Amino acid sequence: MIHSTEIQDLVISMAQKARIASRNLGILSSETKNAVLLRIATSIMEQKEYIQQENQKDLRSGRKKGLSGAMLDRLALSDTVIDSLVAGLRAVIELPDPVGEISHMNRRPNGLLVGRMRVPLGVIAMIYESRPNVTVDAAALCLKTGNAVILRGGSEAIHSNRALAQVLRDALEGQGINPDAIQVVPVTDRDAVTILVAQEDSIDLVIPRGGEGLIRFVSENSKIPVLKHYKGVCHIFVDRDGDLNKAIPIILNAKTQRPGVCNALEGILIHKDIAKEFLPVIAQKLHLAGVQMLGCQESICLSAEIQPAAESDWGREFLELALCVKIVSDFDEAKAYIERYGSRHTESIITENYTTSQRFINEIDASAVMINASTRFNDGGELGLGAEIGISTTKLHAYGPMGLEELTTRKFIVYGQGQVRR
Repeated sequence: MIHSTEIQDLVISMAQKARIASRNLGILSSETKNAVLLRIATSIMEQKEYIQQENQKDLRSGRKKGLSGAMLDRLALSDTVIDSLVAGLRAVIELPDPVGEISHMNRRPNGLLVGRMRVPLGVIAMIYESRPNVTVDAAALCLKTGNAVILRGGSEAIHSNRALAQVLRDALEGQGINPDAIQVVPVTDRDAVTILVAQEDSIDLVIPRGGEGLIRFVSENSKIPVLKHYKGVCHIFVDRDGDLNKAIPIILNAKTQRPGVCNALEGILIHKDIAKEFLPVIAQKLHLAGVQMLGCQESICLSAEIQPAAESDWGREFLELALCVKIVSDFDEAKAYIERYGSRHTESIITENYTTSQRFINEIDASAVMINASTRFNDGGELGLGAEIGISTTKLHAYGPMGLEELTTRKFIVYGQGQVRR
């Protein structure tokens, strides 16, 4: 067991090393950064057997601890997940490098030429649970944007994250780049998180990604700005003008494809005018797919497959094959429900009415608002970002999936010819 003073020394040292490493990252050429990313992609495939052996240790431990099937799915580094990681790295390579991009160049009346240039944020601390693929996605995005990153995954993925960290750091070193640009906290003690989020002199931004307890803990203890990847309580509103043939596969995909992820469906709102026709059909389909449905009194009367919802079920992030069902009288009631129980993550409407769809787009506050599409599309890769470091459910300074551009800021640049202020 590691003593608390040893953990403190370790984390402080990591933060200081990350700050030093960050100073040279911002001036690396796009070609150099892309070469490292390509080396990482190649190394992951070369080291796949080793990575998966370490991942199996986490999976065995997770089963002993009684982790749910959905949580084990998030933890597993299957061949498909590994292939997806490599595809994500290659996608990031192909994306334009935002660092150094200059925009809004304007000539002031005094002759000064003023513009804005994209620059790295500096050092990012990423704190997350379960999903070891986040380790690679976050590292890749930070590297491409010239940011050093300290990654602190959950205890359930410690072996997987250590293995991935070794691959990532070896790739950096092989290209002559300070490996401290990518570091994984090698201990599982929660003290490490408390110490990490207090290093305001070395770290510029903290991104927590996980359950409500983790987000609240980080937010309450951090001395550094926090950009929250909060829980995903996502809804689909089936409007009275919705195409019900579209609604069925969209709902099934949103709930059952990967129920343990943040953009999975957690609640269905159904307009009362179509509830009698639609609810028994979708309830039967969901039941056959193994989904537990908890609903309002009106919905229970329309389907024997739906059980009464407790007050605590409304607005709950199930992260498993379960969801809530609510019949609403109109658009305004659906909107009010989302405002009360949603988490500003992803909201979708099924409708063929253009006016209603535009109201939904304009009035619903969420990081992604969708028309006739599965909530599962709120993902950096699906939305063209290549990969994501998280989905921000706060608005400063990013909202929604955070890709390359969201990991930079802009500084003013000024060209003068000897002007002085009068």
